[in-house]
Amino acid sequence: MSRKILSILFFLVVITLSAHAETIHIATKETELVLQTAQNGRLFQLYLGPRLAVADDYNHLTANMKGKSDGQAWEAYPVSGTETYFEPAFGIRHNDGNQATVLKYVSHTTKKVSDDVTETVITLKDDLYPVQVKLFYRTFAKDNIIESWTEISHNEKKAVSINNYASSMLYWKRSQYFLTEFSGDWAKEVNMTTTPLAFGKKMVDSKLGSRANLHVSPFFTVGLGDTPRENDGQVLMGTLAWTGNFRFTFEVDNEHNLRVISGINPFASEYTLDPGKVFTTPSFIFTLSNQGTGKGSRDLQRWARNYRLKDGNGDRMTLLNNWESTGFDFNEEKLKSLIEETKYLGADMFLLDDGWFANKYPRHSDTQGLGDWAPTANKLPNGIPALVKAAKATGVKFGIWIEPEMVSAKSELFEKHPDWVIMLPNRERYYFRNQLVLDLSNPAVQEHVFNVVDHLMTENPDLAYMKWDCNSPITNIYSPYLKEKQGNLYIEYVRGLYKVLDRIRGKYPTLPMMLCSGGGGRTDYEGLRYFTEFWPSDNTDPVERLYIQWGYSQFFPAKSMAAHVTSWNHDASIKFRVDVAMQCKLGFDINIKELRAEEQTFCKEAVANYDRLKNINYDGDQYRLVSPYDGNHSAVMYVSQSKKQALVYAYDIFPRYSEILQPVQCQGLNPAAKYRVKEINLMSGNNPADAFNGKVYSGDYLMKIGLDLFTSTKLHSRILELEVVE
Repeated sequence: MSRKILSILFFLVVITLSAHAETIHIATKETELVLQTAQNGRLFQLYLGPRLAVADDYNHLTANMKGKSDGQAWEAYPVSGTETYFEPAFGIRHNDGNQATVLKYVSHTTKKVSDDVTETVITLKDDLYPVQVKLFYRTFAKDNIIESWTEISHNEKKAVSINNYASSMLYWKRSQYFLTEFSGDWAKEVNMTTTPLAFGKKMVDSKLGSRANLHVSPFFTVGLGDTPRENDGQVLMGTLAWTGNFRFTFEVDNEHNLRVISGINPFASEYTLDPGKVFTTPSFIFTLSNQGTGKGSRDLQRWARNYRLKDGNGDRMTLLNNWESTGFDFNEEKLKSLIEETKYLGADMFLLDDGWFANKYPRHSDTQGLGDWAPTANKLPNGIPALVKAAKATGVKFGIWIEPEMVSAKSELFEKHPDWVIMLPNRERYYFRNQLVLDLSNPAVQEHVFNVVDHLMTENPDLAYMKWDCNSPITNIYSPYLKEKQGNLYIEYVRGLYKVLDRIRGKYPTLPMMLCSGGGGRTDYEGLRYFTEFWPSDNTDPVERLYIQWGYSQFFPAKSMAAHVTSWNHDASIKFRVDVAMQCKLGFDINIKELRAEEQTFCKEAVANYDRLKNINYDGDQYRLVSPYDGNHSAVMYVSQSKKQALVYAYDIFPRYSEILQPVQCQGLNPAAKYRVKEINLMSGNNPADAFNGKVYSGDYLMKIGLDLFTSTKLHSRILELEVVE
């Protein structure tokens, strides 16, 4: 056979292979993402939506891909520098200065991680440069969750710079799009606002580094076709698992397609990637709900308990914190008295907050001492062990506050190790809350931060809880350790934090920890791998907390949100304050002795009720019934997995005079079951609502007719316990 014929045959084989389309299905029980290669070898999104009942129907979609090789195409991981007309997912500068890359499909694998979890890995490579990108998709079939991330690597002769490195790129074609974002500030977190998306780009991002979520949270909802609603309509709900700078880009193009790009914010972070190293992006976690945000939230909450939240299916401790009672002004005897109050209240644990440490610069305010983690001798002459011992003798557990990533300029740590601090070498320092941020990209700093926890735990094996705070964003952006790789700082800081937390979890796997950051400055699902709960806000006004809890509940389960009863808002009764906090993980931060006798009794009875019923909140399905954003009232309920028990929380915030009140329809119950309704958490001398208290209703009645839960009384609340009558 002649060489010419062989060449022709080889050419025909190449044409045949290139014409063969690889179709990749990534699916939960409800949602399907379909990717397909085009003739040019590149990978495109073919479909993302509800699973089709007939598998063969997906074949009808393939015709839509023919000819899609220009800037309008829905490429799965588009790159900059070629014919991508819109925001790319990936950007790189090669050794020769070229900024273009063309990623082509090489192969893919699919494996079962467990009965319910499947992982698909797709390998893409550039023909001209030794650059590889792997796309990972992990599906959680029952929970209707998809998790996606990427791995980027290369074998060029020298380091390359990557300037875009998204975790996910998704596409939609709808007549309308509406974005709900969650923004705010200190003490006014997760304000929900919904706006339409029109032509152009809308970015939701953070550039704050450590306290990254101060102004905006790393999650969003997009209404596909209409505004997001609680119980109907199609919505995309997504969140990035990253405890640092993030960016979501929502771009509507000239053909009214929507691109949603999620990942680390590349701001000031052109990353230097050495040959042979792998850059792994954080995971983007999303669900597509065809029954509104309520269904999407329940899927996310259930997934979080089963797969992501530390000890997600475990218990949580009620607690008494000293901060609102004492501030920095306390000593050993005062704390021992509060430990006794913890026992009297019936709470599980006493939590010692800020102000217990430092000697050369004692921590009497937030101006000094941070970083010096030895107990202040004149406050605590017998150290932390004496307090842990006192708590154990009293019959409660002991927890402690730390802020190990931060340092005060007035501290021994700063005097000894200024090179451990993120700080510009040639400019005046800027302080946020009188503190600076330690450089966690530095292994020596990672060792120091780990040792803060390790020393406390080694000295006090019975220490039962840590509240890990982080009050400052990264300022004075310069790492003495990274030197010429300053573009890596924001990313390596977070990776350094994870290295520390991995060591802590490895040595103390059952230690409960609260993720705090001046309130809700850290609220992400990568951080929550290491923490059992987070602190939603320093604002504990119960009215404001109704809005804050409503916002966070879109993405997080009740047991992950710490809610404390405090003295904020004296217009609200102790009952109203407790009833709001009981929706989540209950704690108290209040001087119990200052309460009236009947209020103390109420709090003790409320804690007992909470202990008896908390698993309904913790492990049940949440239904948001009436939004505080919609008027002057709010209602939320939780239904146990068996549907045999439920709790209904109803709040009258500021009802109007002679307001016409409507019954509240329950959700999630067994329509055929009979439920006895009982009002609980009553103040002494108060009678329950006789109109329905103690009566038995069918689940069908409660869901179709409902109960008259609301009143015209300001700051009134009630909790109903529903239990199946066998």
